[in-house]
This record gives sequence, structure tokens and C-alpha cells, in this order.
Amino acid sequence: MRPPLDLSLYLVTDDAQCRSKGRTTRETVLAAVDGGATCVQLRAKESDGGSFLAEVLDIADAVGARIPIIVNDRVDVFLAARSLGAPVAGVHLGQSDLPADVVRRLIGEEARIGLSAATSGELRAAERSGVCDYVGIGTVRATSTKTDAPVGLGVDGVAALARLTGLPAVAIGGIGVDDLPGLRAAGLDGAAVVSAICLDDHPQEAAARLRRAWEEGNLL
Repeated sequence: MRPPLDLSLYLVTDDAQCRSKGRTTRETVLAAVDGGATCVQLRAKESDGGSFLAEVLDIADAVGARIPIIVNDRVDVFLAARSLGAPVAGVHLGQSDLPADVVRRLIGEEARIGLSAATSGELRAAERSGVCDYVGIGTVRATSTKTDAPVGLGVDGVAALARLTGLPAVAIGGIGVDDLPGLRAAGLDGAAVVSAICLDDHPQEAAARLRRAWEEGNLL
């Protein structure tokens, strides 16, 4: 069996946000990991395959031995990175991406699969598939980082959905530091953040604040 992932502070990267702060995505990821990020999903919606592969290889080489590196959507980039020896952990899929059971056959049993879900039906399907390692449930609130994101459900709405599945669940969508204690207290396994780190002037400090906020949820 694949050992469980520490999903508690799950950074999803945004190249444009990082650039707007005068940093590369690599610099942002390294700072966030030093601050307490436990998992990183590399997302590059606007990049071609070659550029994205180069970024995945670079970041995985830098921190892939410390935390899991998850590739967003691009199964081909994950497979290419793995074939080149990069320590990449798996892929994260959306509802319109390749079916999770097909991806499992492509990437093998040791790699991880995450799947975004926003309804009870999507959660049931993820669990029935028997191939997903975790689900990303959301959105907590409306977000500008994903154009096709569903409407915001709030902390309570996401928590209610998480209770419908036995899979580890990460809250996604517009999450800030004030949301983390409530998400943990509600039983979520982690929180996925984008802007809360990528748009902060000091990503290491931002990750540390988020990490402390997550720990506070254990006391509620």
C-alpha cells in the first residue's frame, strides 16, 4: 500500500502570481517548503509541455526528496519527469481530465492520484474508482485562480462534503489563513492554498503562518 501523504499545508503554484511578486515559481516553492508546506502541486495552465517539464524537473530536484511533488493535469509531463529520474509523487486531476482509472494504469500503483470534486456524486465516483489517494473538495469561496471553479461552499459546506467520503480530503478554493483552524477542526486532512503563499511578499513567513493556523485547529 502507498503510505499516506501529509496534505495539511498543500501549496498549488501559480506562475503568474509568483512573477507578479518578482520571484520564480521555484523560489516560491523553496521558501514555502522551508516555512512548512507539506505537499506541492505544480500547476502551469499556460505553459507548453517542454517548459512545464523543465520546471517540474528543476523543482523536483530541489525539494522532491523532502515533500511530495504532484503534477497538475499533465500525465504526460509526470511520466516524462519520472522517466528522467525526477522524484515526482503523482498527478492531480480535474473532472474534465483523463479518467482516474485510466491514469492509474498509465502511472502505476506506486504513484499518487488526487481528484478534484465538488458534489456528492463526484465524491462517490472517486471512492468507487478505488484508485484515488485523496480528493480536493471545494471551493471554499470564489477564487480567481481557476476560471471554471464552482461556487463557494464555505468551510461548513466543504466539511459536509468531506464527511461523505472515506478518502483523505483537502479543502480547495480561495483559502486564507483564517480558514485553516476551522477546516482542521471540521475534519479536513489539509488545505490547498495558492494566493495565500504565491501573492505574499514573504512566502516562507506566509507558509509558517498557515502552518501555525492549521495546528490551532487541533485545539478547537
